[in-house]
Order: sequence, then C-alpha cells, then structure tokens
Amino acid sequence: MSQTEKGTLAIRNGRIVDPVAGTITEGGMLIRNGVIEAYGDIEHGLFRRSDVVADAKGALIAPGIIDVGAFAIDPAAATAGGITTSLLMPDQSPPLDNPALIRQAASFPSDAVSIVPIAAATRGLEGREMAEIGLMQRAGAVAVSTGRGWIADSGLMYRLLAYASAFDLIVMTHAEDDGLTKGAAATDGEMASRLGLPSAPAIAEAMAVARDIALAEETGARLHFRQLSTARAFDLVRAAKRRGVRVTCGVTPAHLLLSDQGIGPFRTFARLSPPLRSEDDRKASIEAVRDGTVDLLCSAHDPRGPEAKRLPYASAEPGMAGAETLLTLSLTLVKDGVVSLPRLFELVSTAPARLFGLDAGRITPGAPADLILVDEDMPWKISAEALAGRAGNTPFDGLPVQGRVLKTIKGGQPLG
Repeated sequence: MSQTEKGTLAIRNGRIVDPVAGTITEGGMLIRNGVIEAYGDIEHGLFRRSDVVADAKGALIAPGIIDVGAFAIDPAAATAGGITTSLLMPDQSPPLDNPALIRQAASFPSDAVSIVPIAAATRGLEGREMAEIGLMQRAGAVAVSTGRGWIADSGLMYRLLAYASAFDLIVMTHAEDDGLTKGAAATDGEMASRLGLPSAPAIAEAMAVARDIALAEETGARLHFRQLSTARAFDLVRAAKRRGVRVTCGVTPAHLLLSDQGIGPFRTFARLSPPLRSEDDRKASIEAVRDGTVDLLCSAHDPRGPEAKRLPYASAEPGMAGAETLLTLSLTLVKDGVVSLPRLFELVSTAPARLFGLDAGRITPGAPADLILVDEDMPWKISAEALAGRAGNTPFDGLPVQGRVLKTIKGGQPLG
C-alpha cells in the first residue's frame, strides 16, 4: 500500500469494524484528503477513479488506537501497534508542568502519531504545590495527572479536584497509597515471600481509590484511574459509578493476562507499576472488563533500557514496552469470549476519544482517516529483540500470540 499526496485512497475487500454501531460489515472505504468520505458497499467506479486502490484481503478495517497514558514518544512502536494517537504522561524531563512545555509536547514532529499532552497536576510532579492547570488546559492539555505517583496530601488533592472541576478537566491519578508501597517491588503473597522481595499489600490500591473517589464525589470532579489491578479497587469504582460519581478507569493487558507468578524467577521485565497481582485479582480484572466497569484498555508504554532492567529485581525500574503489543494481547479477550470485536475497539479507540474529547476513534463520513488494518488470526511470537520500539522490555517475550496490525493509516497516509 503506497502513500498518497492529499489524494484519494480506496480500500476494498475489508471487514469494517464500527465500535459505535457495534457491527462488522464487509465492504470498502474511500478516503479523500485525510478524511473518510464513504465506507461500506462503495460503487466500483469510485475505486477506479482513486489515486491508490488497496486490497485488504479480508482484513479488519478499524479506527486507529488511542493509547491513554504513555510515558514516552515512540513513533515506531506506535505504528507497529496501530496506535495513531498517544496521550503523553507528564513524567518527562522536565515534567510537563507549565504551558510552554505543554505546547512543546503537542508540537512534537511526527507524522506517525498525534501526541496529546497530559499536564502535571503539581509542580515538578512533587505532590506539594498545584501547577497552573487552567493555563495548561488552554495550551492543549486534555487532562492533569499525578504521574507515576500518588498525592498523599488529601487537602491538596481536594483542592486539585475542586479546581479541575471548574474547568471540567479530568484528573488522572496513580492509585497506590505510597505510605504502604514505598520501597516495595512486588505484591504481598507467596511469590514475593519465596523470592525474598520487598512487598506491599494489594489493599494499598483500594485505599488510594477509596480516598480519591470520596474527594471526587464531594467536589463533582472528573476522576480517571490510569490503571487498576485489584478486585477491591474495581468494586469501589463499580459502586461509585452506580452513585453517579464521575469516575472512570483503565487496565493493561499485563494485569489481565499475568499474575504475580510471572515475576519468577526474578524476571525484571515483569516488574511493573502497579505490580502484578494475585490470580484472583487477575480474574477480577477480566470480569471488570466484561461488565463494563473498565472504561478503556491502555498500554502503560514505559520503555526501559538495559541499564534500568538488568539489575537485581528490587533495584530495577518498573515499567514495560506495551505499545506494540496492546492490540495483539487485547485480542485474547475476544478469543476468550470476554468482549466482542466491536467492543474491543471501543475500549482501545472510541471510548478514549469520547472521554478526553478527541476528534478520533470513529468510522463515519467526515471523520479523520486514522485507521488500522488487522489480521485478527495471524500467528506470531512476541520477541523483545524484534520489537520496533526503542526498548523491548516486555514481560511477554517469547509468547506465541494471534492477531497483528498489518498497516497503520494516519490522516489517510499509509505508514511503514
């Protein structure tokens, strides 16, 4: 599939996934000047008059993935994984805590992926003084975040939520009470004990969730937990939603597919934040996806080099390279009957766009032509060394999987 120059791209013989309608229909798609002009049963004459005609050969045609909460700009990994929009965490050097840095992040030169910045909730992400939230929103931030850490000061968190509520701005938080997790590298349990790792109880997540939900309920703020991983936390979110609290949450494929057994023997690629949990919590995470408690799936893309991972387990930096494998691993939910294909693409594309107010994540005439072609049955093996991104620190190294992005199209332009 070759590139077009502000012309017309036609794709035929595809299966179009519409997450909004919840349907998969056979047909084609016509893209003109970077937007979707028509799709479905398209007149053959339009194909003949197109600048480029591509044969999808039965592949899925779906909206490009919107990845919420990546820690690095990684265009190669994004393209390989079908990510066309990446919401960038403020944990940069320096942290994104002022309008100039927000504008700089938003203008990152990449034709492969749109970078949407998330602002630091506090100056320097130090959790002591609120940053210039309103100015950063005007500069292009779609949310504010506590970053990798949790704001321990409840008074500051209350003021943050109240102030953000006035701007109808989402506050994205990391849900672990660091009074319990400081210095921990794993979740309390048999595996941590057997390996002699410093650990913390899983209840640290629910404690953070309970406090932040209470403050969001009091202030009327929009609260998003970037990723949750325990049954108790999901129960709290589920109950809060029933009460009308404006709370949402995400989860990663790692916490859906791996338990804390995955860290042995001292596999630093499996040192994550939050850490891997018990098998019961893993199953509860899947049920939270099934029943709609989980609003979106995210990669938690946090590539780490060998200097950060080839260390004793407790000294290694937490994080994984997740962008390239987000869709592939999430397709397991479809194969296991947890969600349908249209629902999966709602979780990775349409729902993130709706939540953060982005013009993306849908298949409709006039929408931006950010699309992916996917063979949901293609077998391959994840190899850390062969990943396209800047680092291959994946806990799924060597795993045989099914389903792969064949082509990413950004603004009507085929990439790669």
